[in-house]
Amino acid sequence: MGKAKPFQWLKQGIFLGGMLPLAILLFRYMSGVMTDPAAETLNQFGMLALLCLLSSLACTPMRLLFGWTWPLRVRKMLGLLSFFYAFMHFSLYFIVSQEANLAVVFEDLAKRPFILIGFSAFLILIPLAITSTNRRIARLGAARWQKLHRLVYAAGILGAVHFFMRVKLDVVEPLIYGGVLAFLLGVRLIAWLKPKPSARPAAN
Repeated sequence: MGKAKPFQWLKQGIFLGGMLPLAILLFRYMSGVMTDPAAETLNQFGMLALLCLLSSLACTPMRLLFGWTWPLRVRKMLGLLSFFYAFMHFSLYFIVSQEANLAVVFEDLAKRPFILIGFSAFLILIPLAITSTNRRIARLGAARWQKLHRLVYAAGILGAVHFFMRVKLDVVEPLIYGGVLAFLLGVRLIAWLKPKPSARPAAN
């Protein structure tokens, strides 16, 4: 028998772990223990989208700080989980909260800035999810794909601001998420600004 590869089940484990909160929400809903199912599920979907997005943004800093390469293997999976929960978050808002009325949605976008900011973050995630397959990466080319996926930083910032503006009283949790995002972006910025080692001159 061949030797098992390290972290062989990592992606499957991340996927199952990412689906577990959805299963718990469904169980709670079917058990009838939710006092306001629509509001609670809407908030949970939004939190899960932001949490998965921050987790995907943490993969590169983990490599830079600790030299770990395994987080890079699940970065795409975490990004797709973030899009999935963002899609569920928006769909629940659109179908249940606004009864699939586009006119009401556009009016809400115009009147409530935090809705517009959250919707903008969701729109950014759409092309990132679409171009996450190997075929799309090959068609775009590595350089163009990397430039496009740098928009994930904007999505993270908009998502954190959306969460902060959504909370009206206790802003401790949004500030924690914002602090984590600032740290992750700071690690990337320091690595980007750090002088790159110059190539050694060829020997004569």
